[in-house]
Amino acid sequence: MSGHSKWASIKHKKGAADAKKGALYTKIIKEITMAARNGGGSPDMNPALRTAMAKAKEANMPSDNVKNAIKRGTGEIPGVIYETINYEAYGPGGVAIMIQTLTDNKNRTTAEVRNILSKKGGNMAGAGSVAWMFNMKGYIVVDKSAAAEDVLMDAALEAGAEDIKTQEKVYEVFSAPADFEKVKQSLQEKGINFQSAEVTMIPTSAVKVVGSEAKQVLGLVEALEEQDDVQEVYANFDIPDEVIEQIAAE
Repeated sequence: MSGHSKWASIKHKKGAADAKKGALYTKIIKEITMAARNGGGSPDMNPALRTAMAKAKEANMPSDNVKNAIKRGTGEIPGVIYETINYEAYGPGGVAIMIQTLTDNKNRTTAEVRNILSKKGGNMAGAGSVAWMFNMKGYIVVDKSAAAEDVLMDAALEAGAEDIKTQEKVYEVFSAPADFEKVKQSLQEKGINFQSAEVTMIPTSAVKVVGSEAKQVLGLVEALEEQDDVQEVYANFDIPDEVIEQIAAE
């Protein structure tokens, strides 16, 4: 997972700027609406809604926006009907990419995603050609200064974490999606702060990318993430942290 925790951290910091522009709000509102539509309007009974509402809180979204998004999802007030469309693609260097969208116009979204891939050195792949390279996991990134390794391991493993990996500056905590909230809560109760926490697609293997290809890959991922209908982009790149920091600073 080298590179992924650093990119996640950079995305997290950039999220604050995106929120000011309203871009992040739009994506979170869609996620809340869809979660409420699929699993009901109670966050206590709907983990997906609970996760989406946590994102809204982190982005300082007004509570009225959250309430209205839930009501649109449950049908209490009228709203746009979104559908989930997932795309599979390859990027520069053979990097596998999963693109998750929420859209009210499949044809528009498909055309725009295809256009971004074409302009940024990627190409659309057939259904199933990339998905098998990823597993859905709970993923929490903890800075090494936030906790001693043994304290983190005790808190995470007791709550059901599957694995903890040590990187240069952070710990990565992995869990089954069903145990994610429990693991996250355990860390919070122990006073362990984390950089990011999400249920995400984790690649089963990584593709090393360096030099100009690394810049191309991150440029493609960022362009996809900025598309209005794209909710999440998952990729199996392995780029050194220092290269990611250098590219992010440009």
